[in-house]
Amino acid sequence: MKKQPVNCFIIDSIPKHLDEIKPTIWQRIVNSFKRPLPSNTELSSDGIERNESGLQRRLTNRHLQMIAIGGSIGTGLFIGSGSALATGGPASLLIAFIIIGFMLYNVSMALGEISVVYPISGSFATLSSRFLDPAWGFAMGWNYALGWLTLIPLELTAAGLVIEYWTNSINVAVWITVLLIIILLINFFGVRGYGEIEFILSAIKVIAVLVFIILGIILIFGGGPNHRYLGVKYWREPGSFANGFKGLCSVFVTAGFAFAGTELVGLAAAETTHPEEAIPRATKQVFWRVTLFYIVSLAIIGCLVPYTSSRLLNGSNSYDASAAPFVIAIEEAGIRVLPSIFNAVILCSVLSVGNSSVYGASRTLCALAECGQAPKILTYIDRKGRPLSSIALSMLVGLIAYINCAHVGAQVFNWLLAISALSSFFTWASICACHIVFRSAWKAQGHSLDELPFVAPFGVAGSYIGFALNMLCLIAQFYIALFPVGGSPNAEAFFQAYLATPVIIICYIGWKLWKKTPFMKPLTIDLDTGRRIFDVPKLNANRIADRKTWSLWKKIYYYLC
Repeated sequence: MKKQPVNCFIIDSIPKHLDEIKPTIWQRIVNSFKRPLPSNTELSSDGIERNESGLQRRLTNRHLQMIAIGGSIGTGLFIGSGSALATGGPASLLIAFIIIGFMLYNVSMALGEISVVYPISGSFATLSSRFLDPAWGFAMGWNYALGWLTLIPLELTAAGLVIEYWTNSINVAVWITVLLIIILLINFFGVRGYGEIEFILSAIKVIAVLVFIILGIILIFGGGPNHRYLGVKYWREPGSFANGFKGLCSVFVTAGFAFAGTELVGLAAAETTHPEEAIPRATKQVFWRVTLFYIVSLAIIGCLVPYTSSRLLNGSNSYDASAAPFVIAIEEAGIRVLPSIFNAVILCSVLSVGNSSVYGASRTLCALAECGQAPKILTYIDRKGRPLSSIALSMLVGLIAYINCAHVGAQVFNWLLAISALSSFFTWASICACHIVFRSAWKAQGHSLDELPFVAPFGVAGSYIGFALNMLCLIAQFYIALFPVGGSPNAEAFFQAYLATPVIIICYIGWKLWKKTPFMKPLTIDLDTGRRIFDVPKLNANRIADRKTWSLWKKIYYYLC
């Protein structure tokens, strides 16, 4: 008799009558936490598509769009724009955000092109290991993971502080506990639950921004209760720029931080149905929507609030709605009911970012473990496609939020954030570098662009531009860290602003020396593992056939978006 493998799941050994027994709800819940049953197909027994690691492909285009928007529209726009306005003035605000928006366009397109072909979990670390250097992939993976991990306790604390706007009779630790449980439950619903919650929270933010834009335009032209016409008054007096070139550099850095989270589209690629359709559309639409939201709203803010307003820097904390330029502008116009409404929007923003933080951290940790760059236990994925051990670790890090209840809490948080302060810039630069090397390898190994279902509009040139602009951001941050606006050089302030760089360098050199990893060469790069092969002519023919039935307005919309 042939000996069966120990781990083999033998269908024939199960009595037929057991198929007719329906498990109880409790049994189904317990079973959902077990590893997926062996399968030779991409479809599980419940008909849900899975990737090679066991993650479920259940995110759609609308989920992708809102995930990226939710991660990038938050307190950076609602409140952080106030301090940026005070530091650089309205002209610096617009210039910096336009430049960073263009940079993000090229980054998003490069990421979209690669993610369609390689829709893999933890794409940033995995792609850096494949196309650049496994040691750099290790550094980028942990850089990105630490960036999200440190945000989890910060956002939990921030949410508690936002709630204190209405009542401070309850200790902030209680709210941290409640919010920690809520985020845990959301992530236990799996990727589809995460996608739906993020869709709702992001939709609230988008609606709020649109309402404020419309209201702001009305106020500029004197439609408010006081009927005061403003126009571009504050661009002339007190002026367009504050603190000269140094102020512009400072806002340049702030703009980069504000757009952080847009790259979540690539991270979610492994859990997306039909990535060849969803990812290109999501990347293009996210760019247009985020850019329009930021550029238009910030232009309105510059017209409604002078950069000399003392209220811009007078908030009790970084999440104080009273320091938000939107609130200042509307209160100055004589509308008094807004702060509570706006505070609720900020709470939604904080919850959204906290939710995205757990998602981003857990998927990146799982991908690192799959590559042997993190403990193997973090690879555990259950039957619902949840990376349970990675989620558990992310939530445990969230417990650091309770430190804020102590006197040293603020200092601890400052240093935690310093570790990931430049995370996004390194991530975006690596994405551009991966795209450049990918194109080189693709050509060197005899492939053509006709085999790609989606091609970045500006090609390799766009990635070079994106890489260069990221380097400029890092240089600007170094300059501001060394010579802060309105202050003198300070060692503590410098390391809090630039600590991420030595951490990344140490991670890279350490892994390089330990594993002796090679630099990737175009001719030897593995282009086959994890790659999705598409019948591009058939795909294009289907797209053309579908678009023939579209109205003119729909064609214009999809061309632009």
